[in-house]
Amino acid sequence: MGWTDERVELLKKLWQDGLSASQIAKQLGGVTRNAVIGKVHRLGLSGRAAPSKPARTVFKAPRPARPAAAPSAPRRIAEAAPLAAQPSPVRYVEEAPGTATVLTLGAHMCKWPIGDPALDNFTFCGRRSGEGPYCVEHSQVAYQPAQAKKKASAAELARSLRRYI
Repeated sequence: MGWTDERVELLKKLWQDGLSASQIAKQLGGVTRNAVIGKVHRLGLSGRAAPSKPARTVFKAPRPARPAAAPSAPRRIAEAAPLAAQPSPVRYVEEAPGTATVLTLGAHMCKWPIGDPALDNFTFCGRRSGEGPYCVEHSQVAYQPAQAKKKASAAELARSLRRYI
């Protein structure tokens, strides 16, 4: 559809009223958002009464803290090497793990995920973190000491070199 004088006048009025290019295109019909933007630039329309603002997203309130579940069976973890001689962080209030959501997670809070991210009851540990992103307990799980490499014997070295001979 072409730009008739009536459509151009309507475009100018809607633009000055603060409608977005998408909204103007819907009202005019037969033109795209990009066609409206192009016509606005060719006409030199710059000032607007009030720019349109997208609808604000409504955030859900943080979920209440779920009760701490007793572990069903202790997991067997290789004995972790003690961390370097650094004092454990001071806790001002005893925090329960699993109380932080994406919206309440702060800079110095443990970011250890708890639960399935696809479910509504997904949380983060939320306790005070030390040097890294995790609290002391989760740091011990996340950062395992490097395993010492086994020295290759002469027979193993000869066997691996046979491939290249």
